[in-house]
Amino acid sequence: MKPVDVLGLNVEVGSGEPIVLLREVDEPHRVLPISIGGREALAIAMALSGEEPPRPLTHDLLAAIIDTLDVTVERVEVTAIRDGTFLAELVVRGPSGGALIDSRPSDAIALALRVDAPLFASEEVLDEAGAVLLVEDEDDDVELSAGEVDPEELERFRSFLESIDPSDFGTVGEGGEPDAGPDEPDR
Repeated sequence: MKPVDVLGLNVEVGSGEPIVLLREVDEPHRVLPISIGGREALAIAMALSGEEPPRPLTHDLLAAIIDTLDVTVERVEVTAIRDGTFLAELVVRGPSGGALIDSRPSDAIALALRVDAPLFASEEVLDEAGAVLLVEDEDDDVELSAGEVDPEELERFRSFLESIDPSDFGTVGEGGEPDAGPDEPDR
């Protein structure tokens, strides 16, 4: 397992689907894009921005339950890709011992951000779906691996991240719960 951070959220140009971007902490700093649902994107965006909903969202409720039951989320692991769908596990520990809990990466990431749990991705997942952005010195040209993002696209993405707002990923309904489409697997 390799440690990763949440680089941010984006919206896929062709489909308009939200994407969470994880970035490998150590070299070569691969970026892992995972398509997620609107509700999960809103939950992640709110956690990243530090915004508090008027009422607890599902992931806030789960974090409160975990805290109340004296359980800790030791880590979140993006473990595999099966049939185009990312798989993840929560590594938890409580009074009765430890456990691995199957999860969608988007839900696990939204929870990890609320409980300050570290994120990891398997080497296999990073090899299969990660992208390396190779940047030379400022005076040199930007060099990218085959199939990677070009510098203009990277700059548009950086601009997008600076302007992102949680409302970009769905509306918030009564009680602070997001109104979004049906849950979908993370791709």
